Amino acid sequence: MRKLLSLIAGSLILGAATAAPAATPVDREAELARALEGRVAGEPVDCIDLKRVRSTRIINDTAILYDAGSTIYVNRPRGGADSLNRWDTIVTRLHSPRLCSIDTVQMVDPTSRMMSGVVFLGDFVPYRRDRSASAE
Repeated sequence: MRKLLSLIAGSLILGAATAAPAATPVDREAELARALEGRVAGEPVDCIDLKRVRSTRIINDTAILYDAGSTIYVNRPRGGADSLNRWDTIVTRLHSPRLCSIDTVQMVDPTSRMMSGVVFLGDFVPYRRDRSASAE
């Protein structure tokens, strides 16, 4: 009985030690700002050409960043942003080479291969390097 109580107490302590505090919305916005540092926003566009996208990055519960070389497109979803998790995989099913604000993407847990959510995309805001800041 004593071993059982020790085992339970040890597992509770271990579980409490590994639980990380959830990131606040301010932390997520700060992470997004760091990712876009030195860039300025352009006019939002409805679609982006996926052939130009080199990589994607997820800011939990906030946005998807599509890196197209000199431009990073930020998409703040119209719905389902709470499904955005940096550890999940984005699954995009398209009928054209362009990703548009009327499209949806699915989030899939790579371990279980189960769908973890659906994200309804919004407009894509292009961020480009601020050339005026480097000229000073």
